Amino acid sequence: MKFKKALALFLAAVMLLSGCTAPEKETEEKTVSSSEELTSPVGENTAPTEEVVTDTTEASVKTYDANIYVDGDKFMLGGKEIWLNGMNAPWQSWDDFGGSYKAQYWEEVFSMMHEDGFNSCRIWINCSGDKAIDIDENGYVSGASEKHWQDLDSLFSLAAENEIYVMATLMSFDHFKNNKKERWRAMMKDTDKIDSYINNYVIPFCKRYDDNDYIWSIDLINEPDWVFENEECGKISWECLGDYFARACAAIHENTDDMLVTIGFAMIKYNSPKYEGDYGSDEFLRSRYNNENAYVDFNSTHYYDWMATWFGCPFVVSAEEFGIDLSKPRVVGECSHEGIKALRQIKPIEECYEWAYNNGWNGVMVWTDRDLIKGDGVPQYAAARVAGQRIKEITGA
Repeated sequence: MKFKKALALFLAAVMLLSGCTAPEKETEEKTVSSSEELTSPVGENTAPTEEVVTDTTEASVKTYDANIYVDGDKFMLGGKEIWLNGMNAPWQSWDDFGGSYKAQYWEEVFSMMHEDGFNSCRIWINCSGDKAIDIDENGYVSGASEKHWQDLDSLFSLAAENEIYVMATLMSFDHFKNNKKERWRAMMKDTDKIDSYINNYVIPFCKRYDDNDYIWSIDLINEPDWVFENEECGKISWECLGDYFARACAAIHENTDDMLVTIGFAMIKYNSPKYEGDYGSDEFLRSRYNNENAYVDFNSTHYYDWMATWFGCPFVVSAEEFGIDLSKPRVVGECSHEGIKALRQIKPIEECYEWAYNNGWNGVMVWTDRDLIKGDGVPQYAAARVAGQRIKEITGA
């Protein structure tokens, strides 16, 4: 990151002025993928050269690295494990960024999250694909509106100020059933069109925000399961969806220093070999795109009580019993603010968080809605608040 180079230059300058030679220092690298330099999956890797910070006053030089990284099956921050005590605040008025974005709303949301013990948040930065992204009738993506970028600049700055780590969700199954559905379906069925989306939106996103440590991760799509299963979403094959997953994963890994990537599966059904198959696995992604950077950094599956009869409940059994890959970190990326009321089990949300913490999960992100800034008067947020405070007590974070 930039501040590491700045710190090194500062220390070197001090040594030089004092007539000393800087001693050799062994630097510990945080590795989430191969260090071998590879060619971008969709064209030349043109990540910009990092700028050198010349202001070396004490106030301008960070003394810690704020980014979350993966070590084995754990999330790490500053050399210590971090548990993602999160929530979904997906939008205010739908398609906010490039639409009706209001900075004051998000400032209040992030401030309350921080006060109530949360450290992370999942936000849909594109809800339907009807605004912000420039996509033609053939499915070719040429970029995004300037307002979209300006709104995201503001959003991510506010998140960093309040020390809230953002999982940025790039698209949803809603893209495939809304006004421009035929365009998005055409994009997803053609690797050249997929490459246009990656080259002209995903990679510019990566380059623009690579230096913001509080963009913890990128969620490639909200609940692709419905794109595969539902007629209203086009019933697009996993092979086509996998072409997007694999190319996007490789591009993100090759165009950022440390952004993590995941897929927000609706259910464990498609995120585990225990059921219909794991369509986020290294094996599947690399079968669609032969690139060693085609992998997710962690698994993110959603859970609601209707799933319990079919696939079990992650708040009743361990992560291993639930069937999720244990070689990587795993989070429950969505769940009800009501906790669970299935399988003859009744648990409030705070107990669900505690169960997950004690039984092999690396984070939980409860679902809330756009009224959450009203505070305790809104049941959804009141429940999430209790969960945030409880897990903060347990972890001591």
